[in-house]
Amino acid sequence: MKMRRRFKQTVSLEQRLSQEARELRKVAEALAAGPAREDVMRKAQRNEAAAQLTACLTSPGLKPPT
Repeated sequence: MKMRRRFKQTVSLEQRLSQEARELRKVAEALAAGPAREDVMRKAQRNEAAAQLTACLTSPGLKPPT
């Protein structure tokens, strides 16, 4: 049985998603208007939404259901 290669993440998921969204927006600026640019912008928006959701879910203000 193969062993999975595991490693510790040094940057939080929220930070990685935000960074990728910024990079995707830069790529989209370089592309001409069209379907490829829209796809890149859509992925950037999804990453930003996921980063915000992660921030909400990991906030200390949340309490477990009782």
